Amino acid sequence: MSPYNATVDTPRLRQALEAHGHRFTEQRGAVHRFLSGTDTHPTAEEVFHGVRGKLPAISLATVYKNLETLVGCGMALKLTYSDGSSRYDGRTDPHHHTRCNQCGEVRDVAGSVPPALLVDPTACPGFQVTGYRLEFTGVCATCA
Repeated sequence: MSPYNATVDTPRLRQALEAHGHRFTEQRGAVHRFLSGTDTHPTAEEVFHGVRGKLPAISLATVYKNLETLVGCGMALKLTYSDGSSRYDGRTDPHHHTRCNQCGEVRDVAGSVPPALLVDPTACPGFQVTGYRLEFTGVCATCA
């Protein structure tokens, strides 16, 4: 998939930003277009390098701030890991991921996950489940 998609739904982005008290900016649009145009689950630094070709004056700090704004508006997902690293996903529909323990590559899982792999939220007494994230870890074909 192309890392920069200029045909992303800008009115939907504007609406989501305004609903959360933010305004649309060229930088936010560029970060969103980049995320929506890739399936590689990039780091903030990778987004920065991808967007910088279209907006040479953009800073890494601006990219970080805009990524967090997009996550807060529901227009992107932030995948965080125990080592402190984060990757971003332009797909906000319910889906799952695989992550290679050697190279760190993150991929979307095609199709749906069998219900037998999911825990029943009622199995957590005294805890209100508001969401979950399923990630399969292992070794990708390239690293194997």
